[in-house]
Amino acid sequence: MRYQSTLKVFGWPLLSVALGPDLAANEGRGIARGVVAIGDIAIGCLAFGGLAFGIVPFGGLSVGVTAIGGAAFGIMALGGFALGAVALGGFAIGIYAVGGGAIGVYASGGLAIGIHPEGGAVIHLFGR
Repeated sequence: MRYQSTLKVFGWPLLSVALGPDLAANEGRGIARGVVAIGDIAIGCLAFGGLAFGIVPFGGLSVGVTAIGGAAFGIMALGGFALGAVALGGFAIGIYAVGGGAIGVYASGGLAIGIHPEGGAVIHLFGR
């Protein structure tokens, strides 16, 4: 399935959808690029996909400013595994980390490792 809106913003289609293989174009996965992108691989301001890249990506693996997904990497990351300045997830690594397992300067979780840890089991780095 392929769709791109005719309306463009800064040269990008407002909406781009690319799901599944496109045998005519010899593409094994749909790569969507647009302000709003929905695809197997999505790249856009608001991106939804198995792999999502953008300002606000949602996906199995998401990379961006505010990333949300199974594995999320960004300035603010929310996911099963979250890595970012502010990380929230099952396992979180960041300056501010909150999760079942959290590693960071300020860490809060079931197992918290950091300079200022809080939680069930805490490990203070650099003594205290």
